[in-house]
Amino acid sequence: MAGNVYEDPKIIGEKAMDLHRALSSLMEELEAIDYYNQRAEATTDPELKKVLEHNRDDEKEHASLLIEYIRRVDEKFAKELKEKLFTEKSLGELGD
Repeated sequence: MAGNVYEDPKIIGEKAMDLHRALSSLMEELEAIDYYNQRAEATTDPELKKVLEHNRDDEKEHASLLIEYIRRVDEKFAKELKEKLFTEKSLGELGD
């Protein structure tokens, strides 16, 4: 479940808590994308499908904003994103 804090927030500090909030929110957005996508694929009602697809795509925007926030505050994450996103290399080439 997204949102679990494993360490005392007073010990890990506000920066770590903000990153935790962003990561938890990202997990929730990805879960919502999956839910809406499954529902859109399952429905036989074309109007409902449009609504569900619209909602799914809104969640993609939210997830993208969270990824950008995480990139800005986590140097290692930023490095991995820079190396692995928007390349023509095969996925096998991108791993360690």
